[in-house]
Amino acid sequence: MPHNAHVSITLPDGTVRGCEKGVTPLKIAEGIGPGLARDAVAAAIDGAAADLTVPLRQDCRLEIITIDSTEGLETLRHSTAHVMALAVQRLYDDVRFGIGPAIENGFYYDFDLDAAISSDDLTKIEEEMERIIDEAIPFEREKLTRSAAADLFESLGQTYKQELLEEIEDRHVTIYRTGGFVDLCRGPHITDTSGLRHFKLLNVAGAYWRGLATNAQMQRIYGAAFAGKDDLKKYLHRLREAEKRDHRRIGKELDLFSMDEEIGRGLVLWHPGGALIRENIEQYWKSEHRRRGYDFVRTPHLASEQVYRRSGHIPQYEEMMYAPLEIEGERYRVKPMNCPGHIKIFQSRMRSYRELPIRYAELGTVYRFEMSGALHGMLRVRGFTQDDAHIFCTPQQLPGEVEALLGLVDEMMGTFGYHYRAYLATRPEVSLQTASDGEWERATEALREGLERYGMQYEVEEGEGTFYAPKIDVKLFDALGRQWQGPTVQVDLNLPKRFGVEYIGDDGREHECIIVHRAILGSLERFVGGLIEHFGGWFPLWLAPEQVRLLPITDAHHQYARRVRDTLQAEGIRASSDERNEKTGYKVRSGTKDKVPYLLIVGEREVESDTVSIRSHDRGDEGAATVEELTGRLLSEIGEKSLPETFNPDGTETG
Repeated sequence: MPHNAHVSITLPDGTVRGCEKGVTPLKIAEGIGPGLARDAVAAAIDGAAADLTVPLRQDCRLEIITIDSTEGLETLRHSTAHVMALAVQRLYDDVRFGIGPAIENGFYYDFDLDAAISSDDLTKIEEEMERIIDEAIPFEREKLTRSAAADLFESLGQTYKQELLEEIEDRHVTIYRTGGFVDLCRGPHITDTSGLRHFKLLNVAGAYWRGLATNAQMQRIYGAAFAGKDDLKKYLHRLREAEKRDHRRIGKELDLFSMDEEIGRGLVLWHPGGALIRENIEQYWKSEHRRRGYDFVRTPHLASEQVYRRSGHIPQYEEMMYAPLEIEGERYRVKPMNCPGHIKIFQSRMRSYRELPIRYAELGTVYRFEMSGALHGMLRVRGFTQDDAHIFCTPQQLPGEVEALLGLVDEMMGTFGYHYRAYLATRPEVSLQTASDGEWERATEALREGLERYGMQYEVEEGEGTFYAPKIDVKLFDALGRQWQGPTVQVDLNLPKRFGVEYIGDDGREHECIIVHRAILGSLERFVGGLIEHFGGWFPLWLAPEQVRLLPITDAHHQYARRVRDTLQAEGIRASSDERNEKTGYKVRSGTKDKVPYLLIVGEREVESDTVSIRSHDRGDEGAATVEELTGRLLSEIGEKSLPETFNPDGTETG
């Protein structure tokens, strides 16, 4: 056979294989071993994702992508989205397809059709998907010119695909055929539908085409897909738990917050219980910041537009800012960020290096426009309060300030029972050009040094910093193992230059000041919404809106219950008395439903012995204790900010 009929394939371990030209990645996987071939779902050829069936016609580096990898799961989920689209096409007439990407834990596809798909219809769609899987239909890739693809989708009546095509600049595009379904798609996909077994359709939701309310509304079907049955089973269990803990449902049941259309979408109304939780969090936040040398400031909700032009929020973030207000010929904006105000306070007089570091903190309410389709209870809102702070320091002080910040992160996240993971996000490909390469490198190394001085484990996320700053991102893991955006620490390389933020150094000259942006809790609305789900509504005693409820057995015991209640209230304990004419069992169930940590039953025996019978969420029936003993125990638990004993940060509640 001629030499040029062979290709050299370099594998990830450096092994080079001589293969016949036209060999496929799947054939190579089979040659390596049956286990690899069984788990293979796609390939990476010279770093580019590809199907397992693509012929290799020149020397290349080859990696087999397996189903247990991030890329493999994404391929599996995207392929499952195509199978769902084919099932919908078989079951419904005149379906116009939007997009169907893989997402975390699954996939979705957007459909425009006359029939309304309900949750009850998901079963029949799943059954059709199972038939398609049994048919082992291949995923067939074709390369077409843009004009040929446009003609194809016009003939199929797929107007959304035609619109997407208009935005592609390449002369050629790829499509995938799966049975009768044709999609504009880069791929890759698995070999055929028989490799898709472990999926579940979850729900149907409305979605505007391209996320714009002015566009057509489509029907979006969400699904989950995993490599194995057990992984899918665990995920569905977690979803059921998450549904029980949904902060919108619990918030309504416990009367914590609400939204009102007349007030406006994405704007939270804090009810007394929710406001009390927030107040306790704010007090804790303030005490921890005072201990660490922060000064509290306040800035207006409104500012002249010119400050946001200077800061760069206009035009960088104008799409998320609300329209300007005209006041006496001057344009104002409701503030999207607190930083310009903090800078102006710093610049109200010249600062000496002897004054640094200066740490300004504010629970500042900001307003940002979110599409109505993106709003989600307290987790995604339009008006929210940030626990914002800015540190003004010298370059030499920066690593120590980062180290101290990480101590604050560790302290506060531990108090709320969160496990976390830290990431060092470095300079992105498109970044601020006014800062030098050296400035970017020094800022990044200061963050790295702070992480290592504190001893916090971290991973590096190359190129994931903001355009103006390298940063430390902390991701939180709640009691269901879900990941939440947590604290962030950013070294700003933009605003010090835009505003000319300087201090007088020990040499008597002006020097550019380092500004560190940082948020520990982030948005209080989002943080409290997340806490509701994290604890399932069973807040630690120090946060619980109602900490203790007295349950007098009969009317004759009301007076004693009130005396105990008043004694507890005098000590700052939030106590109430349920004096309804109901049986004790009913009152216990009611208190449990209201998620009150301590229920105190008082009857004749308790009145005579000057005690209460304790029923706690953590331990159940605990027997009798004197009011003095109980008070001391409660105050200790509140003061230590103890987590509930039944709370397990590695899983669901154990009680």
